[in-house]
Amino acid sequence: MLDIKRDTMISEIIEECPQAMPAFQAIGMHCMGCALASGETLEQACYAHEVDPDLFLEKLKEYLATL
Repeated sequence: MLDIKRDTMISEIIEECPQAMPAFQAIGMHCMGCALASGETLEQACYAHEVDPDLFLEKLKEYLATL
C-alpha cells in the first residue's frame, strides 16, 4: 500500500489508492479529478479546504486500515 504523507501528490493517492476517495469527499474535496488535484500535495489540498493536514492524514490512514 502507498505510504501517504503530507507531501504525497493527490493524483498519486487516487491512482494508487482509489478507495481513499470517500475520505476526501467527506471533507469537501469533491473535485479529485480536477486539474489542480493533479499538481497538489495532500497538504496543499487540505489547506485549500481549511482542513488540518495532520489530522486528516491520521483519519485517512485509520479509514484505509478498516478496508
